[in-house]
Amino acid sequence: MALQKEKVTELVTKFGKSEKNTGVSEVQVALLTERINQLTEHCRRFKKDKSSQRGLLILVGKRRRMLKYVQRINVERYRSLIKELGLRK
Repeated sequence: MALQKEKVTELVTKFGKSEKNTGVSEVQVALLTERINQLTEHCRRFKKDKSSQRGLLILVGKRRRMLKYVQRINVERYRSLIKELGLRK
């Protein structure tokens, strides 16, 4: 269920300032969003996999807390991140 290395580097270069800048909140939210999307598809296929459903809920909570932090620090970065990731319809 882990992310592929190419996808990780793509997200880091897109949302971080450089390839090595993996600690930025935007990069972490983007990586969490990608994992959430993968787990969502997995849970749709395997409806009785309760441990994966629990993991999905944990990841959603982490992303929510991280987004709340980004919103508190800089509202413009938060809005652009939400728009780019396609969250909040």
